[in-house]
This record gives sequence, structure tokens and C-alpha cells, in this order.
Amino acid sequence: MFGARCLLLALRRCSSAPCPKHAQAAKLRVREALEAQEVNRDIKVQGWVRSVRSQKEVLFLHINDGSSLESLQVVADPTLEHRDLTFGSAVEVQGKLVKSLHRMQNVELKAENIRVVGPCDTLMFPFKPRERQPLEYSRQFPHLRCRTNTLSSLLRDNGYVHVHTPIITSNDCEGAGELFHVRTSNKVQEPGENSHFFNVPAFLTVSGQLHLEVMAGAFTQVFTFGPTFRAENSQSRRHLAEFYMVEAELSFTESLQDIIQVMEDLFKTATSIVLSKCPQDVELFHKYVSPAQKGRLEQMLKNKFIIISYTEAVEILKRAPQMFTFQPKWGSDLQTEHEKYLVKHCGEVPVFIVNYPYDLKPFYMRDNEDGPQHTVAAVDLLVPGIGELCGGSLREERPHFLQSRLARLGLADAYQWYLDLRQFGSAPHGGFGMGFERYLQCILGVDNIKDVIPFPRFPHSCLL
Repeated sequence: MFGARCLLLALRRCSSAPCPKHAQAAKLRVREALEAQEVNRDIKVQGWVRSVRSQKEVLFLHINDGSSLESLQVVADPTLEHRDLTFGSAVEVQGKLVKSLHRMQNVELKAENIRVVGPCDTLMFPFKPRERQPLEYSRQFPHLRCRTNTLSSLLRDNGYVHVHTPIITSNDCEGAGELFHVRTSNKVQEPGENSHFFNVPAFLTVSGQLHLEVMAGAFTQVFTFGPTFRAENSQSRRHLAEFYMVEAELSFTESLQDIIQVMEDLFKTATSIVLSKCPQDVELFHKYVSPAQKGRLEQMLKNKFIIISYTEAVEILKRAPQMFTFQPKWGSDLQTEHEKYLVKHCGEVPVFIVNYPYDLKPFYMRDNEDGPQHTVAAVDLLVPGIGELCGGSLREERPHFLQSRLARLGLADAYQWYLDLRQFGSAPHGGFGMGFERYLQCILGVDNIKDVIPFPRFPHSCLL
């Protein structure tokens, strides 16, 4: 009854991270600018440069953010040209949208300011302007080919682009080693033969994030909704070995607050849609399974979610009048008992915990460069009765920071393709993931997560 459709519809309604309150120019996607009926207004467009043509008295750019096959022409004064303003670079252009004098286009952007947010090494970048490469060539660069017109035309949609990320992968996105290893079962291995079907170890995916980051480098806003697997040896009321997760990545996102706002909007919008489309089904749970949940849910939808730092959270836990099984201390993970207490402390309103210790989080999270307690720009959303529901972060877009951390972890070779993304028009970006079954557990008030799935996947489902 609570299918993916409601959740995906809600995400599309949250398709734009909010603009800073001080910004006067309207932030538009390229497609929106090209279709605009109202001209002579100030706008801001973010995307990647498809072409640069500099003349004595005018500078021409074509900008694309993946929302349209057609690019937006930008006309600028030559003084706005920058040495990093090249094919493939990620830019933010602010100016006035005006009628175009060219018969092949309706509008163009008269630039007042051009900011290069991510340069592109055009010598190393495998694709060149005005060159149509054969598919065999593009296939050699799976992490970059989504920036070509051919592949992008297959995937384009309204708002976010829905990407079906691989279920079998060689990536361990979370870095915790809690993976299901995939092997063939019916082949006898010959002496000296490679034991791996794909020539490298393969696993069931724990997250589609890294693949989404590839696509966000071409389409700006992307999401996936599919099965994920965690080999955690846990039979708790909130863990599953197999579950569905909605994940999103947003390019040109420089503030953790923007990610937080999309997470809150997604929760509230999705829940409002479920309540309006499935009122009798929800009422059954609220009447017979969890009578107090209706009031709690109304409180969650009515109130603004609270934001506190990890450091503040630890101090609150240390002052708590109750005893915890796991004593809270800075640098340690928050346990479920801690998460539930923090939500209760904040009045049973969902709470965002931000800026976690650097050493607790995976390599891709953005370094806050703070001290003496070193943190990253990470966020978890805690909700009443459950604890953690969503997790996200800003991603580390600065090549030297990422290179240094991967080298320390001994992962530089394995993630060279990931480093490549930072060399060719890298834009500040971030994203998050939310477990679907845990979301249902939250809004319905179900105590055990295994009661919101058709089959208890372990151990009995293996006998079906």
C-alpha cells in the first residue's frame, strides 16, 4: 500500500535545494530558463561549460546542467573571462535573462558575474568540445560518459534524474566491511584461474551513493530507490540485512543546511502524501498497533526540526539523569539509546545531529578543517521511537583533501576513478539516504522493523 511512488513523488517535489535567503536572483535550471515566459529578470544558473568562444568585444558560453539537451547561451563582457573558464568546468552564472536576437534560440543570459566553482583539466579530460566520440570510446570511461549527450538523453527526467544504481558492485561505500560477497556457485575453479567473476571482488551494494555522485556530475540532481544489503550480525528491532533505500545527490550544494532542508522537506512531503492517499490504512495502524503514534506524527509534521551539533549532543548525554549501557564520550558512535534520549530531550521532535568526528565517518565526507576536535560536514536525522532515520553529508570535492585521505587509508588506487571526478569540473555537492522500511516503521508506529516487510528475510525466508 505504501509503495515507492509516494516517496519518489515527494522527492521530486523537493527537487531544488533552497537558495540562500540573501540571494535576490532566482535560481533556475537550464530547462526552466529556456522555457521561461518572463524575461528581463535576474536569475542564477549553475552547470557545466559546453563551449567557450571569446571575441574582442564579447564572450560566449554555453551552459548545461543535465536538465535539457539544449544548452543555455551566456553572453558576457570579455573582462569576466577567467583562465579556469574552460570546457567542462563547473560554473555559477548570475545575470539577466533576456530575449535573444538569434533566431535559433528564444532567450539568453546576459552575465553580470561568472564564478568557476570547479576547474576542468581539459588536457586530461577524455572528451573534447565539438567531437562526437563512438560509443566504444565512451565505454572506456564509465564514470564520465554520463556527461555526453548520448547517454544523458537516455536518463533525463523532470527535476531529479532517477538512476538505477548497480546491485552488484566492487565498492564498499560505507567502509565498514559489512558486505555480502558475491561468488559463482556452479563453476569448478581451475588451478591458477582468477576466482573472481569480474576479475575483482564483488559485493551486494550497501549504497548507491558513489554511483550517484558520478551522475550528479552531469545531471545536478539525481536519486535512486532500490535494494541495499548490510551484513550486520544484528537481530535488533531496527535492523534488516536487506532493505530499500532512497538516496539523493545534489550538485552545487555548498551548505549542509541545504541538505538538511531537503531531508526535512522529503520526510514531511512524503508523509503528507501517504496520509492523504492511504488514510484508512494508516488509521488502522494508529488505532490498533500504536494508538499514540497519530499525535506524535502530527507533532513531527507541525514543528520545525531541531539542529544540534554532535559535540552538543555528547554534552547533553553526559548531563542526562539516566544511566546508559554505553557511556557517551566524544569520538564514539551514538548508540540507539543515546539517539532516543536526544529526541526525548528535544521534546519528541525530530533532531538533526551535525558535524561528526572526522575519524568516525567515511573518506568521502567533507573536512570541516576545524579544531581541536576535528569534524566533517555530516548529518543524521533522529526521529521519535526509532533513532536514526536518514544520514547524509557534504562530499569532499577538493582533490588534495580527498587524495590525502585516500592515501592514508590505502585506497588511492582503488578509488582513482573517484578522484578523477574531482579533476574535471567538480562542483560542491552533497547527498543523503533514507531507509524505506525504517521510514514506514516511523510513521506507522511499528515497534519491530520486521513487521513492515512481507517476509521476515532472515532466517525463515530462506526456507520459502
